[in-house]
Amino acid sequence: MMRRLGMKVSRLECERVIFVLQDKEVVIEEPTVMLIEVQGERVYQVMGREVERPREELVSLEVSEEDVKLVAEQAGVTLEEARRALEETGGDLAQAIILLQARKGGGGA
Repeated sequence: MMRRLGMKVSRLECERVIFVLQDKEVVIEEPTVMLIEVQGERVYQVMGREVERPREELVSLEVSEEDVKLVAEQAGVTLEEARRALEETGGDLAQAIILLQARKGGGGA
């Protein structure tokens, strides 16, 4: 019935989901993530164990310029966008690229 309504539902395999808010991060560990696509829009439904942490506790991560340039080139974004994504993902290059591609609507997530 959902296909007749133009809905497509799929499950994404994720290790964690991180929501970065102004004053804190909300981390969902071992989440169940459902992707619902309706009329060209994508909706993510996230369920799991929630952990909150203040942004002040975020480790100030030293990101190498080489990593920033690589991520910027691969994701097609500015150096500053690449640096922020690397900081958000704890320096994980692959996750930073996927995050940036998802933000651009280029897939990868």
